Amino acid sequence: MLVPFTVLQKTPWELAVKNPANLTNFIQRCIGLAAFILLFVQLVLGVFMAKLTKIFGSWIFKFHVAEGIAAYTLVFLHPLIFMLFNYYTGLGWDPYAVFVNICLLCKTPLDYYYTLGRISFWLVTLAVGAAYFRNKNSWFEANWRKFHVLNYIAFLVIGAHGFLIGTDFVRQPFFTFAAVAYATFLCIVIFIEASRFYKNFNFWLKG
Repeated sequence: MLVPFTVLQKTPWELAVKNPANLTNFIQRCIGLAAFILLFVQLVLGVFMAKLTKIFGSWIFKFHVAEGIAAYTLVFLHPLIFMLFNYYTGLGWDPYAVFVNICLLCKTPLDYYYTLGRISFWLVTLAVGAAYFRNKNSWFEANWRKFHVLNYIAFLVIGAHGFLIGTDFVRQPFFTFAAVAYATFLCIVIFIEASRFYKNFNFWLKG
């Protein structure tokens, strides 16, 4: 209920279905918020998976995998539907502009905010790809956890993208949830995961 309640404050349903552009924008925003929630849950489950498995059994890992697939599906659909929104608003069908056009010296702050979204998409894609191929390739089987760190970076970038450009991130009640989730995740990274990150970094250096 958190997602529709937040989005409907800005865009009532009768306005959302008024035309294709409004509807695609409405759906894209809902997907963006839902993706943030699922990614947060996914990362928290991953951090405490060993303890949770002992308490609840092996099904928690299966849920983790299924929820990860759902999260990535939403991460992929978010820019895809944005591309559809651009089409309905007369900007054309341009996958490059939506998925790839990352700028280092952007013309406007808005371009930087969009770039954060594109970077986070590819970070999540790399992490998910490594996890998928870990059972299909010996190198990925040995190294997929190193790529898993990209999920942490991606979540931080996604949060920045949402807070800076998201229509609904700054609207209650989602703002409170997002702020608490972001702060909780930072605490997990600093106080729990920092040592593991250091070990992974050393593994990278050793090749």
